[in-house]
This record gives sequence, structure tokens and C-alpha cells, in this order.
Amino acid sequence: MNAEQTDAPLSRKSIRARRNFLLKAVAIGVVVGVLAVAYRYLTYDRDWVTTDNAFVSGNILPVQADATGVVAKVLAEETQLVKEGDVLVQLDEQRARAALAQAEAELGRAVRNVGALFANRRQICQKVTARAAVRERTIHDLARYKQAAASGAASRQILQNTEDTLAAQDADLREARAEYQAMESRLGGVTPTTHPDVELAKARFNDAYIEFLRQSIRAPTTGYVAKRRVQVGQRVRPGDQILNIVPLDHLWVEANLWENRMARVRPGQEAVIKVDLYGSSAIFHGTVEGLVPGSGSVFATLPPDNATGNFIRIVQRVPVRIAIDPDELKKTPLRPGLSTVTSINVGAEPAPLAASTVKTSTSEYTTGIFNKDLAEAKTRADEIVKKNIVRDVNEGDGRCVMEREASAH
Repeated sequence: MNAEQTDAPLSRKSIRARRNFLLKAVAIGVVVGVLAVAYRYLTYDRDWVTTDNAFVSGNILPVQADATGVVAKVLAEETQLVKEGDVLVQLDEQRARAALAQAEAELGRAVRNVGALFANRRQICQKVTARAAVRERTIHDLARYKQAAASGAASRQILQNTEDTLAAQDADLREARAEYQAMESRLGGVTPTTHPDVELAKARFNDAYIEFLRQSIRAPTTGYVAKRRVQVGQRVRPGDQILNIVPLDHLWVEANLWENRMARVRPGQEAVIKVDLYGSSAIFHGTVEGLVPGSGSVFATLPPDNATGNFIRIVQRVPVRIAIDPDELKKTPLRPGLSTVTSINVGAEPAPLAASTVKTSTSEYTTGIFNKDLAEAKTRADEIVKKNIVRDVNEGDGRCVMEREASAH
């Protein structure tokens, strides 16, 4: 009996009851699913925009050679942390040192040559003074001869000779004054240390000194070395890529959002970032800093040309820059290029679309390693000028005699 009862087919009533149960279960599941989706939409999806086309980005600073030379030392390697001002690569400085010595010698020679010009001006000034004094004596003699000639005490010949002598002395004085004016045109308004020849030699020395300093290639900012390209013995020229420096204390996320989901995205909105490197174990928080003024396609190497006749409508993506909390970066380091899943709370109070909170106040936006180079060069040039200049305590300015002679006429 038990076997027969077990093998007996189910009744229609049992089948109908089972079917109704399954239908009710499916209906309840659908309702629960719809309610869950509606709840998620109302509480999250409606006010959040999420994309997995988002990557960690940062400043990658190229370090290039600024002088010509052969690499003598490589002092930094990939993944190494370097500080601002650290020497990364040392070039062979022998040629630069020789060029600097030549520039130093030329500066000293220019100072001495200009000093000789000032001495010549003083010499010519004394010549003008002497000829002016001789002329004054002849003028006095001529006046006495004229008085004596009226009474017959002086002959006509003496008077004529004195007048001829005065004419010759006038010519000599004008010649001396012309020499002085020619020298004054070269030295007027300047001093032995500010003469154009000296300034030109100073500029050449400064250039040679800076070229010498640039034989040491230094880190423009603090960061980690990446993509070292130079080897010892390699000859580099200005503009050659040496390596890269990547600061890891200032990173951001570049989220590429569909254009049809960006209507409510504004600067200042909150963002939540999940990095694939850490998964869900580390959640980063950020803030929208700004929207790139153009879709990614217009900044591509080969931007699209929709006027060619082969137009295909494609929804574009627009990059959005999202700042990462710096305190979280210190606790959980990131690297540029890491993939993320980024969500932006578009339900927050919107800011103007054109607003931007991006700032350039971090260390990689400025460097001070070059600030002292020119100042050091100028100090060294001034020392060379002082060492080569020869001053005469009685030199004067050479102008008093000329002024006195001008006033006499």
C-alpha cells in the first residue's frame, strides 16, 4: 500500500496549490526587487553619479638637461625619494670650468681697458688745462704788446708774432677739446664699473657661471624618481630628458563621465573613491575641483572632424577633476594611473558651473633651486671687478677745466 501510494500521481489540487505558491513567491520577489530598486534610486542613485572610467592622476615633472656635457655621475635611481635641490646627475664640468676661467679673464681685461680709458681722459683733461693756461698767458702778452705798440715801445713784428702764436694755440686748444669730447662720448655718464664694455663682460661671465652651475642637474621639487633615461658616459644637451619626478603628496582623480549624466555635476560636491589596488578596504573621500572645458575627444592627438560626412553620433565623456583628501593620502599612499570607481554626490548644493577650486599652492608648482644662481654669478663678477680696477685718489672727474674754459668764452 505504501509503495502504491508513493507512486500515485499528484492530484490537480496539489499541482494548483504548488503553482499558486510559486507564483506568489515570484510576485513577492518581483515586488521586493522593485521596492529595493526604488529605494536605492530614491536614497542613493538619484543623487549620485558613478563611473569606473576614473583614474588617479598627478603631476609628473620632467627633469631636463640645461647644459651640454658628458654624464659623469648618476646619483638618483628609480623609486628613490629625492628632496628639492638634490643633485640627480653630475656632468663632467671641465669644459665649463675652462669657459668660466676664460670669461673671468675677459671680464678682468675689460675692467682694466676701461680703467685705461678713464686715465686717458684725465690725461687729455690735463692737456686741455695746460694748453688753456699757455693760451691765457699769450692773451695777456698780446694785450701788453698792443698798449706798448701805441707808444712805440713794441714793434709791429712782435705784435704780429704774438697774434700768430695765439691763433696756433687756439687751434691746439680746440684739438685738445675735440680729443676730450671724443673720449667723453665713450665715458660720459658711466663709471669704471658701469661702462658698457664692463657690463657686457659681466653678462658673459654670468652666462658662463650659470652654465658651470648647471653641470649639476638638481631636483626641482621633492618626489620619487621614475623613468631614468641617462647613463654614465652619455652626452646630453639642453632639453634632453633625464628622468621624471613624481610627487605623491598631491594627487587627484580624473573621472570621465558621460555627457548625458553631467547636468548636475558642479565644483565643490562630495565624492567617494574606491581604488582597485585596495578594493573596499580603503575608501577615499574627495571634492570636485572643476570640470575640464571640453570633452576628451577634442584634446586627442587626432581630434574628430564631424564635417567630413562620416558623422556618427557618439556620447562623449567629459573629464572631471576630483581632489583627494591629503590626510588619507598620507595614511594610504596612491600612485598615478591606478583605476578607481568614483561616485559624485550631485544632490549637494550646486556651485556655478564655471567655478573652480583648483589651487597651485603645493610644492610642485614652483621651485627655488634656480633663484640664487644669477645672484651668485653677480657677486662673483663684482669681486672680479674690484680685484682688477685701479683707482687714483687724485683722478677727479675731468670736467672742471672744460667748464672753466667754456665760461671764459
